[in-house]
Amino acid sequence: MADQLAFDWPTGVALGPDDFFVSQANEQAFAMLSSPQAWPERKLALVGPQGSGKSHLARVFQAQTEAALFNATNLPDMSDNRSDTVILEDMDRLPQGAEEAVFHLHNNLRAAGGTLLLTAKTAPSLWRIALPDLASRMQATTVVEITNPDDALLSALIMKHFADRQINPKPALVKYLSTRIERSFAAAADIVARLDAAALSQQRKINEKLAAQLLDNPD
Repeated sequence: MADQLAFDWPTGVALGPDDFFVSQANEQAFAMLSSPQAWPERKLALVGPQGSGKSHLARVFQAQTEAALFNATNLPDMSDNRSDTVILEDMDRLPQGAEEAVFHLHNNLRAAGGTLLLTAKTAPSLWRIALPDLASRMQATTVVEITNPDDALLSALIMKHFADRQINPKPALVKYLSTRIERSFAAAADIVARLDAAALSQQRKINEKLAAQLLDNPD
């Protein structure tokens, strides 16, 4: 698969496989999601900071496997699930009232030889799960982490945020930003949003001069 770019995009942003950029920060996660048959007990926890690409990778995985995808914060009646491949997003935000349903889903998938992908900001050992049987099963899940972006991914991320706002920045601006902002997914999203807002409100071009003013005045 060609170079791709993956982040936890808001609604309306492209989430296709060809939008995912593989770098050192996410290459292990990308490789593991490409081979679910190799997961111990056919379950995997994909963890990483906000905006790191967990939802994007989950949707790529869903398209490849025809998985059923649910958000742990708003689960439907899981007894109706008929899929042998399930994705549960935001597992670190699972309500206590839904723990028993997830416990039974986990056990049913395991008994049927199914596959379970979990996403969260933190590892299962840090999830606040009150049901002991579910907590132990989650903590036994293999974990793969998306780390903070390296130089290549940070530049690609900045370019993607601009592109999603229909802005075509000069390469020099992308390089300027990537060497001056914090190396994180949140910082890349923040500076592009601030540049777009400032340019619109001040009727100015998005360039290094405007970027320098915003970086010098973070508030």
